[in-house]
Amino acid sequence: MHRSRSNIVVAASAALALALASGCTVGPHYQAPAPPAVTTYTPQPQPDTTAGSAGPAGLSQTLNSSADLPAQWWTLFQSPELDGMVRTALDHSPTLAQATARLLQAQEVLKARTGATRWPTVTGNASVEEEQLNLAAYGIPLPNPSPFTLLNGSVAVSYALDLFGGNRRQMESLRAQVDDQAWQLEGARLMLAGNVVAAAIRQAQVHAQIETTQQTIELQRQQLRITQQRFQAGGVSTYDVRTARTAFAQTQAALPTLEQQRDSLNDQLAVLMGESPAEARVASLSLDRLHLPATLPLSLPSALVRQRPDIRAAEARLHEASANVGVATANLYPQIVLSGNGGGVGTGFTSGGGIWNVGLSLAQPLYNGGALRAERRKAEAAYQEAGSAFRQTVLEAFQQVADALYAIQHDAETLRARTDAAAQADAAWHIAAARYQAGGLSRLALLDAQRQQLQTALDRSNAAAARYADSATLFQALGGGWWNAASTARKLSAPQQPKP
Repeated sequence: MHRSRSNIVVAASAALALALASGCTVGPHYQAPAPPAVTTYTPQPQPDTTAGSAGPAGLSQTLNSSADLPAQWWTLFQSPELDGMVRTALDHSPTLAQATARLLQAQEVLKARTGATRWPTVTGNASVEEEQLNLAAYGIPLPNPSPFTLLNGSVAVSYALDLFGGNRRQMESLRAQVDDQAWQLEGARLMLAGNVVAAAIRQAQVHAQIETTQQTIELQRQQLRITQQRFQAGGVSTYDVRTARTAFAQTQAALPTLEQQRDSLNDQLAVLMGESPAEARVASLSLDRLHLPATLPLSLPSALVRQRPDIRAAEARLHEASANVGVATANLYPQIVLSGNGGGVGTGFTSGGGIWNVGLSLAQPLYNGGALRAERRKAEAAYQEAGSAFRQTVLEAFQQVADALYAIQHDAETLRARTDAAAQADAAWHIAAARYQAGGLSRLALLDAQRQQLQTALDRSNAAAARYADSATLFQALGGGWWNAASTARKLSAPQQPKP
């Protein structure tokens, strides 16, 4: 009988709570920012095709707004070594592990809060006490009864009615926090892949510089030897010997700096791939084994704001700030809690009696020195700050795409000029070699022609590396193509646009 009455109390409390739970939701209703009105990234539209030149890196590139960027955008360079580096980094990076853990924390906070606010809180209480009555203490001249056991059991139900939507706004804020962390994880993936690609291309560039510098040192060593021989024969002055020695020493001094850059880049790649520099086996990338993508996808500005993880994360923070305004507004209104309690009390040899109660409590802030209204104004200011931060993120994203487009055009022009210079220096060296064979040119002049040939080849190599690097920068600035991920897990992990 007592158990049945307790169940009735619990059921009635829950039903009443659910019936009263529907109410208005105060605060602003979030609206996603309108897409930008601009249709280009630069004041004047960029040419659809870049300048072309000879060589693997001299390929003419075409900007195509209808082409889409693959999720594994780094594979467009067609380098197995580069692909292996990026995949290793994505699988083992502690940075991604941290971002994943932060996302899991946000998801669990949302689950915990959902359970605590959506359903009534039910608490069971039970106690067992051994009692001994002393009748003499009450003036009763009778023998004391035997000790007995007192049993107490009850179930308490409480539910905070969300009449003004404070809990709903709190849940909205937590969902936005989950979206923020999910987009930050996607952004961390993009940044990690971009850092690996940039470091690998720079590593290949430095390898080419080291190789050319070593060849130049050998040429200058021969030039210095010849100059010293001519000085001993009285053909040149001390000034000429000093000049040759200075050039030789300066080139030698450049080699350790390049080797230090190479070692630092290898260490950087090792850490990016989640390994210690001592244990990692970093592959050596060659510029000659990279392929320049012929087609460069170019998203419209209105699409970019849906593709960039940092913009989506900034929008999630804007949504969170909007929901927090609703939470602060709801705190100004009454807080109503419905509670119920049912149970029974008895001894070890009797069933005792049942107890139950149903209550409704209301708390209305009357005076708190303006603290709650100040909290709402603070939330409104935070919402304005988040809106400004969102707009700043969009502007910076547009700037990065515009800078990449300018760089790609200028890189192509630079490479074409460097290619022409290298061709002229190569032709000059062949002429010098023929004249040397015919006895019409000195060995020293032939070595100088070969040195110029090496320098122009190095300049062309640096220009080619810039084309690779800036193409990768454009892919990263466009968002990295995460929306084309083939993995189902990646698709599920991609946050969806929160509903207003």
